Amino acid sequence: MFQYDLLHWNTFILATLLLHASPGPDMAFIIGQTIRGGKYSGFAAMFGIWFGAACHALFAAFGLSLVLATSAMAFSIIKWAGVAYLIYLGIQAIRSTGSPLGGDNSCSNVHPDTAMKSFKQGIIVSLLNPKVAIFFLAFLPQFVVEGAGPVSLQLLLHGFLVVILAVVVEPPIILLSDKIASSVRSSKRIGLWLDRCLGTILISLGIKLAFVER
Repeated sequence: MFQYDLLHWNTFILATLLLHASPGPDMAFIIGQTIRGGKYSGFAAMFGIWFGAACHALFAAFGLSLVLATSAMAFSIIKWAGVAYLIYLGIQAIRSTGSPLGGDNSCSNVHPDTAMKSFKQGIIVSLLNPKVAIFFLAFLPQFVVEGAGPVSLQLLLHGFLVVILAVVVEPPIILLSDKIASSVRSSKRIGLWLDRCLGTILISLGIKLAFVER
């Protein structure tokens, strides 16, 4: 079971890494949390996104995502909930007071509530993005090999590998974003500007999601 040739894995890994490197709401949210709260907030957001993506992989493997692909109403409900949440996060960022972005980034100085909030928001951003569900339904079946095992288990294996392979792309981006932002975290003025930019990006992504069709 689960016997694939080298070409299969090379194609799957390359395609997955290219998809992770492409910009989207998930990446924007992770970078935004890193810039505002430091690398540990960024990692908390990343793990939240991963948890949500793992749920989508599970749904796709056992057919639950088919509801989104076949039901216009279900797709619309999830889509507009995602639009509303992204716009809500954007407005919250724009309305912030522009407090300094936390000069000390050590793990001991990161409030557990802040990290948990980033983690929970990451889960919601991922789960309320119907494009992720449709992506798994469109992407994973291309790597199902006849005779390699039950289809649902093959889908589940490749779905979880999609999530795991994000470790190659996202942690380096978090560390780079943190390094770039570390020199400006003590400035309230720059913190205000960064919050405005993040809010604008999140609202733009929400508007973009609103025009996604099933």
